[in-house]
Amino acid sequence: MYIFPRHNPNAFFALTICVLVIPIKDPKMNLRKLSRLDLNLLVSLQALLEEKSVTRAAARLFISQPAMSRVLQRLRDQLDDPLFTRTGNELIPTPKARELQLRLPPLLDNILDIVSEGEFDPATYVGEITIAVPEFVAISLISELTRVLTDEARGLVLSVSSGIESVEGDLAEGALDFAIDIERGITDEINATPLAMYTPSIWMREGHPLATKDKMTLDEILTYSFVQYYLLISKRVSARNDARFDRALRGLGLKREKALVTNQLMTAMETVCDTDCLMVATQKDLVTEREMHRIVSKAFPEELPHDESINLVLLQHQRTAESPIHFWLREKIIELVQEKDKVTS
Repeated sequence: MYIFPRHNPNAFFALTICVLVIPIKDPKMNLRKLSRLDLNLLVSLQALLEEKSVTRAAARLFISQPAMSRVLQRLRDQLDDPLFTRTGNELIPTPKARELQLRLPPLLDNILDIVSEGEFDPATYVGEITIAVPEFVAISLISELTRVLTDEARGLVLSVSSGIESVEGDLAEGALDFAIDIERGITDEINATPLAMYTPSIWMREGHPLATKDKMTLDEILTYSFVQYYLLISKRVSARNDARFDRALRGLGLKREKALVTNQLMTAMETVCDTDCLMVATQKDLVTEREMHRIVSKAFPEELPHDESINLVLLQHQRTAESPIHFWLREKIIELVQEKDKVTS
């Protein structure tokens, strides 16, 4: 706590005045005023400050001397200051120009960094990337991706979630940078990059009555209740939402019983491990996790029409397609997923 000195009452007055005159800036940048400013004028001013000559500054920027003279006049009008006085053949900056001489270089350096077309270096990037990933993918991908980031892009923080209300909406609004999801219909504004193909299968515990069968019939699997695990990214789950498996059954006039509907992978696996419930999942993935939970994977019954493969895609909005950090991270994700796919194939 600051104690005002008793012997100097003017100190309080002076401090009060200082507090009262501090301007409170509008948190929104005055874009309208900025839009009327030609930022090239600042580049010309920097050249004039460095060269102290209209002729040399013009040559530096590859324009004519009369053109630079007109620029100087525009600067004087814009900044309401003469900026330079002439002594012999040299321009001497005014106090206002000397003040700008201190402030301009870092400003122009920052602008140059923003628009630089040099090769992107992930090691220098500082920021956050948000990505939505289904848990069955995240459990094997995200740890590897984090290892890459700590080695090559320590300033990048990865924010990962699996419960998203609207993937397309969040990508469009910028709340998400990427999403990994099962391929489905999307708008033209969203780019979808193929990542991998998954073969669906039926999961059950090792001691399940069907576990020792080479082939299962449709009647046999429908004897048991199912855990419906959401492969899609979803914030809300409901037994009323049909999966591909349900639609295939409905085409045959059949229906399965559901005991649990969840988007929590570990909850689903624990339930399969501890009960006779079955679960539709992928055939070759999560090998370590299946072994830990003593879960076996069996092929679909032959009489059940189903997709031979489920396509996994990486989604991003077109707005970020050319962003260097997004391009770099997209390539890393593709590389890691494809390496993992080779190992499990």
